[in-house]
Amino acid sequence: MALPDLFAGVDAVLFDLDGTLIDSAPDLGAAADAMRLVRGLPSLPTETYRPLAGAGARGMLKVAFGMEPEHPDFLTLREEFFCNYEQRLTASTVVFDQVPELICALVRRGLRWGVVTNKSKRFTEPLTRMMPLFSGASTIISGDTTAHFKPHPEPLLEAARRMDVLPQRCIYVGDDERDMVAGRAAGMRTVAASYGYLGDTADARQWGADTTINSALELLQWIESLPLNYPGRLSPARK
Repeated sequence: MALPDLFAGVDAVLFDLDGTLIDSAPDLGAAADAMRLVRGLPSLPTETYRPLAGAGARGMLKVAFGMEPEHPDFLTLREEFFCNYEQRLTASTVVFDQVPELICALVRRGLRWGVVTNKSKRFTEPLTRMMPLFSGASTIISGDTTAHFKPHPEPLLEAARRMDVLPQRCIYVGDDERDMVAGRAAGMRTVAASYGYLGDTADARQWGADTTINSALELLQWIESLPLNYPGRLSPARK
């Protein structure tokens, strides 16, 4: 789908969090790497952790220790990882380039925006409070806000309900195939962000998204071409 068609009749844009709006890989990796260090293991570079940063504790423990969720010590080490991560939620986490400009462009055009992440509210709530970018979000849905995680569509549908926007008038932007599955199931238009935590083997073009972007700048450039009164908070089509 071409970008002009993608935005036709849209009232809101929803985003995944890690790997789409923010680069949290340095802090996620550091939380896992600290566990290696206390066990006398050598440190691993951040780039070793980055491809699995989107998988949270599961991905970080796999990199750090080759550990799968079925391991008998997984839950214990996961909680240790969580405690480490809580201590450095935004120590090295940054917003991706052009994302602040992208959000400002959405707001100027009357489009609402929000976040739908699988990250637990244990981390999402303090992290988004500490980062100024999120002060204007219409809604933030965490992994435990509803009874389901993505790729189930319920978190996206809950976001639309809280914004009082029809799902079919929303775009969902994410950097994982599960984001595209959830978006399609919710009846939303989907954008695959290939600049996130894809790793070497994933191909975002195979996820069935309506379009794929290689940077936030690509989406920003199109949004900035929209008229400043688009789509209008009182659009009859919203009702």
